[in-house]
Amino acid sequence: MNKEILMVVDAVSNEKGVEKSIIFEAIEAALASATKKKHGEEIDVRVAIDRETGEYDTFQRWMVFADDSTELEEPERELRLEDALDIDKNAVPDEYVEVPLESVEFGRIAAQTAKQVIVQKVREAEREQVVEEFQERAGELVSGIAKRVDRNGAYIDLGGNAEGFIPREELIPREPIKPQDRIKGILREVRAEQRGPQLFVTRTSPEFLIELFKLEVPEVGQGLIEILGAARDPGLRAKIAVKSNDNRIDPVGACVGMRGSRVQAVSNELAGERVDIILYDENPAQFVINAMSPADVLSIVMDEETHSMDVAVDEEKLSQAIGRGGQNIRLASELTGWELNVMTEADAEEKSEHEAKELVAKLMKDLDVDEDVAMILVQEGFSSLEEVAYVPESELLAVEEFNEDIVRELRARARDVLITQAIVSEEVIDQAEPAEDLLTLEGMDKEIAYELASRGIVTREDLAEQAVDDLEEIEALDPERAAELIMAARAHWFEAESQA
Repeated sequence: MNKEILMVVDAVSNEKGVEKSIIFEAIEAALASATKKKHGEEIDVRVAIDRETGEYDTFQRWMVFADDSTELEEPERELRLEDALDIDKNAVPDEYVEVPLESVEFGRIAAQTAKQVIVQKVREAEREQVVEEFQERAGELVSGIAKRVDRNGAYIDLGGNAEGFIPREELIPREPIKPQDRIKGILREVRAEQRGPQLFVTRTSPEFLIELFKLEVPEVGQGLIEILGAARDPGLRAKIAVKSNDNRIDPVGACVGMRGSRVQAVSNELAGERVDIILYDENPAQFVINAMSPADVLSIVMDEETHSMDVAVDEEKLSQAIGRGGQNIRLASELTGWELNVMTEADAEEKSEHEAKELVAKLMKDLDVDEDVAMILVQEGFSSLEEVAYVPESELLAVEEFNEDIVRELRARARDVLITQAIVSEEVIDQAEPAEDLLTLEGMDKEIAYELASRGIVTREDLAEQAVDDLEEIEALDPERAAELIMAARAHWFEAESQA
């Protein structure tokens, strides 16, 4: 029987590629289970197998508790210290005492009992190996064979007992996947779960598009071409931004390939997804113009404060610039990182004129100047009091119509207005009183409410829009209470969503 144990361990270890120690532990657990069936399920049993000879000993054991402990619940498995000392004079609380017990034979019944335990242990070991192997590969491109496809998603064999799972929402819409198809994807997440899939794969992420181009375009792997971003509407359309690190190489042409072979190979892998290859430009406006392809941009107005751009196109090409369902403008916005507003040239001119008039009127009022001076400032690109007050004096002197006296006076007036506005703002905040909905908010007290109001947080809605970090300067408010108050202020948001 002892030799049989060693033979089983060798056979299973070699077949499953699992360490022998794990198989030994499984057999020990199975023998312990068989022993408990013979002597009583309530007892606790430990079996120790000699890893060299296959011989094994069996022990009944008890967990030791202190004499005054109130935790004893299972008398067949637990003892107070005074009773445990009768078994082992060295007994201490929170450890085991044990006595030898007759061992059961490793026969047919024990072997059958061991089988399930061994299978479970082997599966657990295999899962641990898979997790360990793939843990550092999250974000990488993986490839496997589709095993089955159901309403939840696709299961793919990644080799080496590793199974990947692509949830339905991570599959390209309307993509025809059948068993035995070879499937690629990005390993999105690795989870150490006891049951179900552990390796989660996606085919809809922009990173997947980038990795496919790395496969198809050798120049990318060589560092001659750089991929700087991608945006996708999976299965329909995508945009990818590229730049060349070698002046002799056209990055767009290299990614398209001879007669479109490279981009077509990528498109085929993505179930026919159309891919626009966009030339990256360090100038944000030019990058946006490139990203709007195939639409032709007539003009662009940047607003760095709101990180947005007004993009003007020919009226006849407006629908093309926007794309079906706003697809083209949305992808261009995602790719460039700018909020893009598309309009006709006439609308853009009208908006620009309206904004210019508003700005001229504001400068006339704030600086107490006539329309001609305000118009000159606007035409020269000065759009705020801060710019007039604090840009280098040389920039204002460069304006043909201005001399030193005019520049000095304009800067002085601008600074005086800014100082006055700052003083008024501080006074308003200091005098602010909290709104009724803030004062009556659950968990709020009057002192905190007035402290918040002094910082411009006057209403419940104001508080709801804050983060815990925004309130860290308030000494009377620790992070935990700040979080509770913010969540209480947001409660009506969730109620509204629930009703909807």
